Amino acid sequence: MGENEASLPNTSLQGKKMAYQKVNADQRAPGHSQYLDNDDLQATALDLEWDMEKELEEPGFDQFRLDRAENQNLENSETADLNLDSIQPATSPKGRFQRLQEESEYVTRYTRSAPKSNPCNFCRLSKMLCTAIILFIFGILIGYYAHKNCPSNATSSGTLDLQLYQEILKTIQAEDIKNSFRNLIQLYKSEDDVEISKKIKTHWTSLGLEDVQFVNYSVLLSLPGPSPSSVTLSSSGQCFHPNGQPCSEEARKHGSQDLLYPYAAYSAKGTLEGEVIDVGYGKADDLKRIKKMKNTTNQIALLKLGKLPLLYKLSLLEKAGFGGVLLYIDPCDLPKTTNLSYDTFMVSLNPGGDPSTPGYPSVDGSFRQNRSDLTSLLVQPISASLVAKLISSPQDRTKNGVCSPLELPNNEERIVNMQVQTVTKFKTVTNVVGYLKGLTSPDRYVIVGSHHHTAYSYNGQEWASSTAIITAFIRALMLRVKRGWRPDRTIVFCSWGGTTFGNIGSYEWGEEFKKVLQRNVVAYVSLHSPIRGNSSLYSVSSPSLQQLVAEKSNFNCSRRAHCPGTNVSSVQIRGDADYFINHLGVPTVQFAYEDIKALESPSFLSEALFLKRATKIEEMDPFFNLHETITKLSGEVILQIANEPVLPFNALDIALEVQNNLKGDQLNPHQLLALASRLRESAQVFQSDEMRPANDPKERAPIRVRMLNDILQDMEKSFLVQQVPPGFYSNPGFPHGSFM
Repeated sequence: MGENEASLPNTSLQGKKMAYQKVNADQRAPGHSQYLDNDDLQATALDLEWDMEKELEEPGFDQFRLDRAENQNLENSETADLNLDSIQPATSPKGRFQRLQEESEYVTRYTRSAPKSNPCNFCRLSKMLCTAIILFIFGILIGYYAHKNCPSNATSSGTLDLQLYQEILKTIQAEDIKNSFRNLIQLYKSEDDVEISKKIKTHWTSLGLEDVQFVNYSVLLSLPGPSPSSVTLSSSGQCFHPNGQPCSEEARKHGSQDLLYPYAAYSAKGTLEGEVIDVGYGKADDLKRIKKMKNTTNQIALLKLGKLPLLYKLSLLEKAGFGGVLLYIDPCDLPKTTNLSYDTFMVSLNPGGDPSTPGYPSVDGSFRQNRSDLTSLLVQPISASLVAKLISSPQDRTKNGVCSPLELPNNEERIVNMQVQTVTKFKTVTNVVGYLKGLTSPDRYVIVGSHHHTAYSYNGQEWASSTAIITAFIRALMLRVKRGWRPDRTIVFCSWGGTTFGNIGSYEWGEEFKKVLQRNVVAYVSLHSPIRGNSSLYSVSSPSLQQLVAEKSNFNCSRRAHCPGTNVSSVQIRGDADYFINHLGVPTVQFAYEDIKALESPSFLSEALFLKRATKIEEMDPFFNLHETITKLSGEVILQIANEPVLPFNALDIALEVQNNLKGDQLNPHQLLALASRLRESAQVFQSDEMRPANDPKERAPIRVRMLNDILQDMEKSFLVQQVPPGFYSNPGFPHGSFM
């Protein structure tokens, strides 16, 4: 006994030390948040374990725990397979005490002797009995009328939540977004993006957002060379810049910046002379046909952007033996209102992240690989007007309202000399990350992502729309937080850097905190390039969020003329959501405004980043009403995901998406279709037997809800494809088959 008693205090102290272990904030490396620290997450879990340990120390529980273990061993020996029925939440304290009263030791240890008789006991008991009967009758009457006249807890709770969301969102005003947008536009004229990052951090902090910080990474960027690239016709000796202007001193003096920036980041550099071979959109069948007709080794492909991911098409051209690529956009693929014949653009050949640290973060001590070129091809984007000159075709190819695509005649040969110049340098990319800590589930994160201007990249304005929208939502949210409210889950606000070079900022941050994010991220809401047009609301989401997004889109579309159906599977989400979709399997949603004509054109044209947009943001949305709509739609989705006890995900939609994709593919055997059918049936049972009770406050058990939410947030991770062609998504919510 002496030894045991001596060991107990040490054990208790050790348990407390483990349960309440905290990491000193001063000891963390710069850029590391306390909310993404592994030790803190473990401490959170240990806090929960400490509460359970205190309950387990109650008198009489040891005997119960032994009995429980013996029963479980007997059950396990009889049943080899586990099912959902055998996984039960922990018993409540009330149930545990009732069980203790049935034990013989409890009766002998805690029963008291009967009191002695008293002549007044009968009168006293009669009075107590009458009082109890009267109170019981009154209680029944009050309960009946209260239940009849008052709404249920579920209804009142849901109504209160919706009222709360509307109170937060009604403070979002278009004029505030417009002022924020204009202030940001004035900042990006600097060659360095440090000023923009500082401005965003200062603004978010002034709004009350917690723990706003810089997260910096030193990464390898591919930049334009010291002189413009060129294309020279061997037959005539005529030299052209990518925009179609002749190579002359006068052209260099006027808009030298415009001449430098039409380039493919991370392309091979050098000079190549070869025959121009028209490969159209670069489809596999077309390349097979061309290889049978011509020798493609070290030749130059004339390639149209669109219909397939650029990286996939370049991989096919590389295998076919081509040495160079002249990349352009056919005017027939653009809306009729858009004239970009003379405009040049930039593309990035980077699939994502810092090329010098593939798959791991660019932090101090990381091994750096020498990967200045990500392809052996010399890739040069050119304008449609230059293509017309190369194939000796008139620039206006519209007759009787019908557009004729640009094509090189089969019987003509064009020999050109292309010169590509790029340089690679290590530069610092900055992310701005801020946290609003959740109240009941602080270790579950809803990530909201926008992006800001990165130095050395094109001078677009989409980043200012993205940043102004996320800032407007933070302002509205923090007004409510200052009044004492908090969401249940932590909301992480991120403004990414290096987006134009291959989503570098988001990739590096994701790679650095991959283990934590895999376990704790609930959803990603993208605000990348929200205003691309002004005629149609375009919504894209993962299958599990399809119903939630459809509800919001349909409500907004009821007041507008053109409302296409919610698109879940036909387009890959642009921008920094890529890492979270493909590598973490996180459910993702994005709202944006598009032109209907742009939606009807071939996909993947957005891979081109134009140096000068034909229409500016303020021309598309002069009163910023579209910005306000995107902010409110995205904000309501964020609030529902961050605050509802049961995540608003739909398991059945994932099963239906898998089944529908398999039905359209004739190569899939009958066994796969049968498995998909069983998956759908299981999802139906899961939603009816598990999710329905959890959504009812009367049947809701906190431990069971936590377990249910963990299942919901991990559903899409189970369907990630390990190996996919370059440029395609590995998440089944954005299937590749629809692009082929």
